[in-house]
Amino acid sequence: MPKIIFQHPEFEEMEIYAPAGSHRKTVLELAREYKVPIHFDCGDGECGSCVIHVTDADGGPTHMGVHMTDKEKTVLQELGKLTRAELEKVIVNDMPSEWRLACQMIVRDEDIRITYESA
Repeated sequence: MPKIIFQHPEFEEMEIYAPAGSHRKTVLELAREYKVPIHFDCGDGECGSCVIHVTDADGGPTHMGVHMTDKEKTVLQELGKLTRAELEKVIVNDMPSEWRLACQMIVRDEDIRITYESA
């Protein structure tokens, strides 16, 4: 059961454990379930309003996570969170980006820290 630490500069840190079966739920779905105030407009990976910064629980790079959708890659590039060089590195090394969309990212068996700005 992975631990997810939600961190926002204006709110108290919140820690949850993703229950069994959550490998089909997005970070946004889990956040809403546990009343973590991550802002989102569309919930479909189109707008980028739910952008999050993802690290392992200690602040280092993550090693797991569902691969990014083409839609997510495009939106993150448009937001300036993912350069073409970083995208190529993500693809070649088969590693997740540190920037994700909460509505697209599905948590795997790794403890992670999610930093989000808007509420």
